[in-house]
Amino acid sequence: MDDRDEAFEPVTYRPIGVIRSPYTVPSETPIQPVYAEGTKGRAEVLPEFADGLRDLEGFSHVVLIYHFHRAAGVRLLVKPFLEDVERGVFATRAPCRPNPIGFSVVRLVRRDGTVLHLADVDVLDGTPLLDVKPYIARFDHREDVRSGWQDGIDEKTARTRGRRAPRQDG
Repeated sequence: MDDRDEAFEPVTYRPIGVIRSPYTVPSETPIQPVYAEGTKGRAEVLPEFADGLRDLEGFSHVVLIYHFHRAAGVRLLVKPFLEDVERGVFATRAPCRPNPIGFSVVRLVRRDGTVLHLADVDVLDGTPLLDVKPYIARFDHREDVRSGWQDGIDEKTARTRGRRAPRQDG
């Protein structure tokens, strides 16, 4: 086996915790944090990973990387929530991916031990948390960005379809 073959070996991840939110129904969960503004939630990290959370409270936002545990099978063509046209799954953030991994940039309100109190949470309650990374404007912010087919969607349509249900604060 050479290096190219190793890239295709199965990869297994173990959750480091769980994400808690007021959303229990996938079809009523906002599609991105911007459409979940103010929605409170938390990331409950397993105690064995507590040391890894040190110094995180200095950041205003964190990136949650998680497993779409309730994704309904793999589809390579999907109709995004904001459109009625089929798109390739890799040109969307749909959960029905070959590797159902999601991410959200959320506001870090505070840290209490192994619990991260969050805002703008767009994640289904009980979602397995794979990793937490700090959002760093110096590295993560980009100028002159093109957003493909998303650029053609007006903000009113995006907000209406993106929220998917009345916002729930909890």
